[in-house]
Amino acid sequence: MRRLLGAGCSQLLPREAGLFARKLSGAPTPRHSPWSPALLDAPSSSPGASMGLVRRPAPGYGAPCRWGSQFNVPPSAQFVARPVGICSMMKLPVQASAEGLDAAFVGVPLDTGTSNRPGARFGPRQIRAESAMVRRYNGSTGAAPFDSLQVADIGDVNVNLYNLPDSCRLIQESYQKIVASGCVPLTLGGDHTITYPILQAVAEKHGPMGLVHVDAHTDTGDRALGEKIYHGTPFRRCVEEGLLDCSRVVQIGIRGSSYDPDPYKYCQDQGFRVVPAEDCWRKSLVPLMGEVRKQMGDKPVYISFDIDGLDPAYAPGTGTPEIAGLTPAQALEIIRGCKGLNIVGCDLVEVAPMYDVSGNTALLGANLLFEMLCVLPGVKTM
Repeated sequence: MRRLLGAGCSQLLPREAGLFARKLSGAPTPRHSPWSPALLDAPSSSPGASMGLVRRPAPGYGAPCRWGSQFNVPPSAQFVARPVGICSMMKLPVQASAEGLDAAFVGVPLDTGTSNRPGARFGPRQIRAESAMVRRYNGSTGAAPFDSLQVADIGDVNVNLYNLPDSCRLIQESYQKIVASGCVPLTLGGDHTITYPILQAVAEKHGPMGLVHVDAHTDTGDRALGEKIYHGTPFRRCVEEGLLDCSRVVQIGIRGSSYDPDPYKYCQDQGFRVVPAEDCWRKSLVPLMGEVRKQMGDKPVYISFDIDGLDPAYAPGTGTPEIAGLTPAQALEIIRGCKGLNIVGCDLVEVAPMYDVSGNTALLGANLLFEMLCVLPGVKTM
């Protein structure tokens, strides 16, 4: 039966996609395959273990790259149908750890820190699904990340959905391993609580961070319902622990009603630059990002992008939407404006897919993560 099924698949799949038919038929895996055939016995604490199928990536797919590299590259839909294969970020190889990688996509499916609509725990899965539409090269900027860096998807952090402080511990420990390997993490959230333990791990290696924070909210509250850890407090906790270089923090797109008559006071007292959404309306943000680059200098920078920074007309799939936000074009200007900075980590958080049946919020998130990859240090241009 396996041989018959394999033979049938070989007639249905294009030649370049023959990996799947060969696996069914028992034939040897070709040299240039997305994954080597052996499954790894990954420990349960490994970020990749929760993917179910964790495979070690081969050096390349055998597809030609502009720079003649043998880095992992996303398969082309000209040869492999988009619905085919494991649902990884951009259909990249999946591996159990960040060892040997320059950058890695990692999911943190946690939403127990949300204050309004839950659902961001499903963000990483939907972003991965929509990322099948994202292609290898950035035609607008010329960036060729897959000809420059070794990139893979290392699965999800195994969070504790019943204990938020314990989830923070698990996230911090997982990211300590990622950062120690020399890999730059690109995180698929998850609610914004996750940025706190991520920055704990990143700052442990790099020292206090500069921060480019795109959001509708400052996320600098002190506590809610008696709790000091939730998605409205991560950056206050970071300030208290010395994880941020407060003179190099910029918050863009802030807006909405407030419980406080002076909602930006805490941020401004710390030395943050706050750019309200009103200051961004009907204008390009290229000049702003020129100022931000000067502010950040050459020291380590982290990018944290809450999808609710964008107007809900473009990104309705989120838990705490606020009207009159940024546009996708402005989001691109912000991320592309970070090119040249010493970026040591990025996240895209608060995608809650069930509030956007079109999938467009997750598609937007997938594209913004690709743009973050494109501005990492070492990425060549075509």
